[in-house]
Amino acid sequence: MERESEILLEVNGLKKYFPVQRGILRRTIGDVKAVDGVSFYIKEGETLGLVGESGCGKTTTGRCILRVYDPTEGEIFFRTNDGARIDLAKLKEKEFKEYRRNMQMIFQDPFSSLNPRMTILEIIGEPLLVNNIAKGRELEDRVAAALVSVGLKEEYLRRYPHSFSGGQRQRIGIARAIALNPKLIVADEPVSALDVSVQAQTINLLQDLQREFHLTYLFIAHDMSVVRHISDRISVMYVGKLVEQAKTRELITSPKHPYTEALLSAVPRPDPHYRSNRIIMSGEAPDPASPPSGCVFRTRCKYGKEICSAEVPSLREVTPDHYASCHFSDTLFLQGILMGVT
Repeated sequence: MERESEILLEVNGLKKYFPVQRGILRRTIGDVKAVDGVSFYIKEGETLGLVGESGCGKTTTGRCILRVYDPTEGEIFFRTNDGARIDLAKLKEKEFKEYRRNMQMIFQDPFSSLNPRMTILEIIGEPLLVNNIAKGRELEDRVAAALVSVGLKEEYLRRYPHSFSGGQRQRIGIARAIALNPKLIVADEPVSALDVSVQAQTINLLQDLQREFHLTYLFIAHDMSVVRHISDRISVMYVGKLVEQAKTRELITSPKHPYTEALLSAVPRPDPHYRSNRIIMSGEAPDPASPPSGCVFRTRCKYGKEICSAEVPSLREVTPDHYASCHFSDTLFLQGILMGVT
């Protein structure tokens, strides 16, 4: 674990269960275990990539941190400006409000996340008004500055979202997120709805803003090729659990979990002579309402053995700062991606 003074956010044993109800009386007959015992930390000024296929619980994790969802169980420690560590999971709504301005979110869909009835000035200025930070001319100046910082023109202030392309709309969403000068930004698949060329521009913008405003990112995505370019460290999720976590270079060159190996095999290579060795996983991801016994990945893993169905593997340190939840992480030789090869 890094020095406590460097850690901005620490999540311990986070769980979010959604009840499954049936019948006229809406009796609870089970739970969808969307997030099931997730733990990680993010140092101030770094980017942690949270990657996994759709439905693995990564978005729910981000929303629990921001208290869009109330966690079922677990701790979410956030370091305040005075150095205190506050457990956000235990705060009531009114108590959480004073910390909310330090944590903002960039949403996946640049179309539905902007109110079509509001001007750009109103959209970006709303968090400033709600938090009683600025109004009138000062508000307009701050919104204009936020627009310019994301590469848009000041004269766009009184236009409506329909006037902009998808990439420009996402820039507006980013401007809204940085308007309050937050410490932490949860970026929920911020480029997945954009064209590839626009994705690169948006990633570069996020990196420039991080350096300029000393931002800390939790970058959520399902595309490993995107995550590897922006993240300092990467955490891999599968059916509500973390299965691997390491520094970016270490994880992509030497994965320790079969699921990570499969994700890396899907990263495209710009080489016409390269013969893909993509790993096609059999079946579908298990239902989080009734996950399999033992290892959650065993039903799709080609390396599985008897112990995989009998025992749940713990997330353990295989090599320094490289964690994996696989019984055979010490013995498997898994294929990664060579650095310098896209």
